[in-house]
Amino acid sequence: MGSLFSKKSTPKSRVTEQDQAVLKLKQTRDKLKQYQKKIQLNQEKERKLAKQCLDQGRKDKALRLLKKKKFQDGLLEKTDNQLDNLERMVSDIEFAQCEIKIMEGLKSGNEALKELNAIMSLDDVEKILGDTEDAVAYQQEIDAMLTGTSIVEFDEEALEGELDAMLAAEEEMKMPDVPVSGIDMPEVPDHEVGEGEKGEVKKRPRELVAG
Repeated sequence: MGSLFSKKSTPKSRVTEQDQAVLKLKQTRDKLKQYQKKIQLNQEKERKLAKQCLDQGRKDKALRLLKKKKFQDGLLEKTDNQLDNLERMVSDIEFAQCEIKIMEGLKSGNEALKELNAIMSLDDVEKILGDTEDAVAYQQEIDAMLTGTSIVEFDEEALEGELDAMLAAEEEMKMPDVPVSGIDMPEVPDHEVGEGEKGEVKKRPRELVAG
């Protein structure tokens, strides 16, 4: 019964001091913007009033209103500078929060990676690979005994040589054939050539080129 009336534990708030600081800065920024709007409305009213005073010939009062407007212009300029500072401060805090989250993510990821590496070391990997190779070889021996065939061993160098020969044959088939027929070659006499015949033999290639 006591558990029914016991107070429920309230969850811990996730709002950090940085979040509260950002909230206060944004509230101050909003108040400054409201203050600026108020000044701008007053300036508009006083500008219209100064115009009325000029129309009525009340130059002194119109002058006082213009001086007041100039003073308010200075206030607006100051509030603009303060708004810029507030916006910059909010951006810096929010960016710093993002950097902290990134660092926390990298830290947790690094710890998880270390735990995974600790589970399986290089010696364990080498042992697993060795056991796998032994198991495959043992299974091949069993298959050979059951089927009555011997284990086929492949010569890697012979296979590479056969592959090179196939590639060379394909390249030879792709090469274009050079035509041999249709070219007139000078006749070679089968007897000893005299001085007069030598001149005729020398002239024939020129005639072929000219043709």
